[in-house]
Amino acid sequence: MIFSPIVISAVAVLITLVYASYLDIRDRRVPFRTWYPMLAIGMAATIVLFYQKTGNISLIFGYLTLVASFLYADYLDNHEPGTPFRLPYIGVVLALPVLSWFILPALSRGNVPELQLIPWYVMFAGLVGYVTYREYKKQPERRLTAKQAKKESRRESNVEEVLSRWYFVLVVVILAIASFYMIGSGSWGVPGIYIALAAVFCGVFYIFGQMRLFGGADAWALIFIAFCIPTFPITPLFDASPIGFLAFSVLINALILNLLAPLGIFLINMVRKNRAPLQYMFFGFPVEGEKIQDAWGFVMEDFTEKSGKVERKFIGFWESLRRMRSDEGRVYTKDLREHPDEFETELGVYKKAGKVWISYAVPFILPITAGLITAIVFGDFLFTLMRIVTGGA
Repeated sequence: MIFSPIVISAVAVLITLVYASYLDIRDRRVPFRTWYPMLAIGMAATIVLFYQKTGNISLIFGYLTLVASFLYADYLDNHEPGTPFRLPYIGVVLALPVLSWFILPALSRGNVPELQLIPWYVMFAGLVGYVTYREYKKQPERRLTAKQAKKESRRESNVEEVLSRWYFVLVVVILAIASFYMIGSGSWGVPGIYIALAAVFCGVFYIFGQMRLFGGADAWALIFIAFCIPTFPITPLFDASPIGFLAFSVLINALILNLLAPLGIFLINMVRKNRAPLQYMFFGFPVEGEKIQDAWGFVMEDFTEKSGKVERKFIGFWESLRRMRSDEGRVYTKDLREHPDEFETELGVYKKAGKVWISYAVPFILPITAGLITAIVFGDFLFTLMRIVTGGA
């Protein structure tokens, strides 16, 4: 009976992921508003679950602190300079930890507030307040020449740039430390481990998304799974992970299932007698240069044209990673399709090249959806495999 609210949340999350997968396949983007209904249902269900299990209001406000911090960080990252700034948002973000860490524990236990957390809260408020102030004062972007842009960038100190770009790493660390402290002090008890784990897990994927090491929709899908389904809604057929944190099992299952795609691509390339260096046979396939705009993926080769002859070479792994992080030099077929005027030279070379190798383009949100289903029904694949290998019962 105690898991009934999470069952409802799991259904809402699954329906949303299926729809988000459809959008990602069709448009290669998932609007952020797609997550709102799922998040509303999931947050309500999680709050009910925490109340059923503990009746601890401080724990519930700790959960709300975590969710509000991530949503506010996204708001700051996507706020357009010159548009109205919603200052009440920061008030909520700063008030929630005060209630969760200090006031509610003191009222419920009749003790002095958790004074050890005051320095951490000061750092939390200082970081959020500083970035909010910078965003609030930011002016609409002006059209600048390359030289003007370089001069503008030099005006900011390295410290300011690092804080603005990476402040949320420190925010996540503070939230995790505060969560573990609240658990250790007895204010939250064992169920607080779900908030501590979610802080670390979600923080990693939020930062991965910011570094472009992970798709934005994929990162938010995992983050919201952690927020909406903190633990297994039902007992799986095999084994759940020992800690019972569902989002981690979803990620593990998704990664294992995603390994099947490269194997399938390799077999298809072998059957079709497509030839390339071995590693590229697992992650891409050739398409006709004239039809590359109809495909999905990114170009895995660099081309140069000399004296009418096209020379080509595959892009190395580290170079590909660098281009993905910097968002420069990586040619996506979506851009070729939507902005052909900007890629006239590249399109002409691709046509002359005949065949062009591109990556396969299966959005990772599909394995995440499959990982959620398999984690709920069957359990954690990796933990189950380890139990089998070690001969565990």
